[in-house]
Amino acid sequence: MNALFIVIGLFLLIIGGNWLLKAAVGFSVVLKIPKIVIGMTVVSFATSLPELIVSVKSALNGHADLALGNVMGSNIANLGLVLAIIILISTIKIEKGFYITDWPVMIFSSILFYIFIAFDGILQRYEGIILVSFLVIFLIFLLKFQKPAVVEESIEDDEEVPLYKDVLFLAIGGVALWGGSELLIDGAIGIATKFNVSERIIGITIISVGTSIPELAASVIAVLKKEKAISLGNLIGSNVFNILAVLGITSIITPIKVVDQGLLTNDIFWMLGISFLILPLIFVPVKMKLSWKEGVILLFLYVTFIYRMLIH
Repeated sequence: MNALFIVIGLFLLIIGGNWLLKAAVGFSVVLKIPKIVIGMTVVSFATSLPELIVSVKSALNGHADLALGNVMGSNIANLGLVLAIIILISTIKIEKGFYITDWPVMIFSSILFYIFIAFDGILQRYEGIILVSFLVIFLIFLLKFQKPAVVEESIEDDEEVPLYKDVLFLAIGGVALWGGSELLIDGAIGIATKFNVSERIIGITIISVGTSIPELAASVIAVLKKEKAISLGNLIGSNVFNILAVLGITSIITPIKVVDQGLLTNDIFWMLGISFLILPLIFVPVKMKLSWKEGVILLFLYVTFIYRMLIH
């Protein structure tokens, strides 16, 4: 039954990713908003919903390590696994807005989270309010200032559909992602608990990969359909949402207290390290491009991280 849950969950996540992409492209055409902005807002939030659902449920049920491991693991998986797979499939050209706005916001969010939790091991309610407030400021800035700043890709081939259809696509995609993630997580926990694995390990590995599948599905489909701005914006935006929205909202509902110190002595440094690494990778060896070489590096780091987690 657990294996069946995983298979059905994966299927729903892939279908949901496809519907979500349709909605994102539709919104960018109808509202004349650059696709990277849509990717960092609408798509990122929708693909971060599984993390939000899992983290809130986990924290309310007294499983804080599952909530924290889920977010840290998802952020590592988004860059080390999902981005690696995308650039192994196809080289991505980086826009200037990436290192002017997107990457700095991701790093700032990650460091802010580290400062809040590293010293006392608790993400307090007021700290959650600060995280969510910063998210609101970021979104306002993104929509107001980055919209005219981004060099738009050609959207001549995109067919404009009525706005209500885009909303319908978004709703169907979101429901499919939510349902798929629930089934996947139930199946994964069912299998993992048989082997007596800690909540932190489950959160960092199985749950985080499971909740990162929407990002993988949406991003791979975006790349295959030549919507590369959406795929990169989606991943960076998703990491920002995971910290500011998922952990912010969860800690407002109930403070999150670390139980397994490995989250603070190991996992958070992997998350910060791989986030920092993205910047030099877009300049070396080829400036403003991410290709299969960088993909191999990121995938190697992710496999190393997972291996170290499992042998400990």
